[in-house]
Amino acid sequence: MVSKKMNVRARGKLPLSQYFKKLQIGDKVAVIVQQSTPSAYPKRIIGKSGVITGSRGTSMIVRLSDGNLSKQFIIKPIHLKKLKW
Repeated sequence: MVSKKMNVRARGKLPLSQYFKKLQIGDKVAVIVQQSTPSAYPKRIIGKSGVITGSRGTSMIVRLSDGNLSKQFIIKPIHLKKLKW
């Protein structure tokens, strides 16, 4: 279950580096929703990891597995965390 309350040390204004992350096609990322910015992503994808397959404007197209299916979601980079392989 996802907590809607932010940690005390994470509250406040987000650093600009969060908004201008450099993510490349093929990077492995996790979907971590930033509570201070609006988002309308399904709860079932929060916390899942996937691969960036492209970009659309400033957003990224992320391929995630939803059950047995592979689906693509358009997610802003502020809600993505780059994973190390």
